[in-house]
Amino acid sequence: MKTAIVTDSSAYLPMKEIKKHNIKVIPIQIIFSDESFEEGVNLTNKQFYEKLEASTTLPSTSQPPIGELINLYNRLAEEGYDNVISIHLAATISGLYQQVVQISNMVSDIRVIPFDSQITVALMGELVRYAATLAERNIDPDTIIAKLTNLRSTIDELFVVDDLKNLVKGGRLSNSSAFIGGLLNIKPLLTFDKTSDQIIAFDKVRTMKRANKRVLELFQAKIEHCDYPLKAFIMDANDPKANKEWVKNFKRIAPNQTVVQSYLGPTIGTHLGERAMALGWMQDIDQIHD
Repeated sequence: MKTAIVTDSSAYLPMKEIKKHNIKVIPIQIIFSDESFEEGVNLTNKQFYEKLEASTTLPSTSQPPIGELINLYNRLAEEGYDNVISIHLAATISGLYQQVVQISNMVSDIRVIPFDSQITVALMGELVRYAATLAERNIDPDTIIAKLTNLRSTIDELFVVDDLKNLVKGGRLSNSSAFIGGLLNIKPLLTFDKTSDQIIAFDKVRTMKRANKRVLELFQAKIEHCDYPLKAFIMDANDPKANKEWVKNFKRIAPNQTVVQSYLGPTIGTHLGERAMALGWMQDIDQIHD
């Protein structure tokens, strides 16, 4: 029984991991005015932020055409795959997962199993990488889904944005009204709500330096009773200098924790804006022995 693994471009997986595990990546469309690009295909991270800085209007995102998804799943069936686990960014911020759910009832030659990561970026990328390693061991897809669900429950994250205009305008912030007023020089702290999986703002500080300190304090408090090895990810929206500083501060307060530098690419940068920062963590899949 062969199981393929599919994800979307917001997983921001390194190319070496994509090739190593033969992961199929569906590009999300990024739209600037009347120009449409495919993330990671004809729009790099650098190009996106250059366009974002020069643009007078906010870009938007769009799901890939339904025909492209159907063609991908049919090609996988022709290659001899019996199942495909399709892992995508949170259904609360994109319609892609629901689109895959609809398609799963339209494709007959291969079993399409949609999985809502309830997150995105490198944290979703780890879910994808874990699923791929399990599929390579010929573990049945239902067991893979059960293991992914358990791993997903270990994910937590904290975001800091330079301002809320992108999230508010795009309707991705569920409690924006409580944070819109008086936001001059305020750095809102955000997370994915564990009940609704929606992005919510829960605190605010005056500077990015204070935001970094507050995020690290919250991280320490949240993992105080954690009984499994963690891997942390520090991600920036076109601010590598800040990323380096956050990593340095992270290692100071958690010297024994694994931390990886990653980034917030076009799909997420569209909503969070430039210079956003994030700290996410989850069970370290490289230390899971099952």
